[in-house]
Amino acid sequence: MALSEREKRDQGAWYTCLDPELGAMRDTARAACFQHNTTPPDARGALSPLLAALLAEVGAGALMEAPFHCAYGHNIALGRNVYLNAGCVILDTGPVSIGDGAMLGPAVQIYCADHHRDVTKRAAGMERALPVTLGRDVWVGGGAIILPGVTVGDGAIIGAGAVVTQDVAAGTTVVGNPARAIST
Repeated sequence: MALSEREKRDQGAWYTCLDPELGAMRDTARAACFQHNTTPPDARGALSPLLAALLAEVGAGALMEAPFHCAYGHNIALGRNVYLNAGCVILDTGPVSIGDGAMLGPAVQIYCADHHRDVTKRAAGMERALPVTLGRDVWVGGGAIILPGVTVGDGAIIGAGAVVTQDVAAGTTVVGNPARAIST
């Protein structure tokens, strides 16, 4: 029996994102993000009910400022006391795990989709979903971009505006484009 596009995606295989089931799931995520982004300001970073229900895991004390956008939501796991500042985008075609105590500055972007290099296949929506993992107590500066398949170790610091293309070891500070380690 042939796998569905969602099953291919979940296995990290090449799939087409131009699929009705996946499209409906993205619509659900857009509705949850809209509810979250239009929550009255007195909520102070609390997740809206729809968004909280959509995410794979939400640890105690996790806060997410509006606006926020995600592709599916159900692939995002937030640890305890995670903080996402305003304007964060998580394109969670694959699993995204954010460890306890991690802090993401404004406009941080996390991407899991790795688009096909062949132009015809890319135009047909071919991509694969690679996981992104942020360890405990990671600090990601504003405007940083974390690319598909990256793991950031516990206590690492990603400088503002950095483009993270490779894994970052625990306790390391990286800056620049592409991000590279610096001594602190």
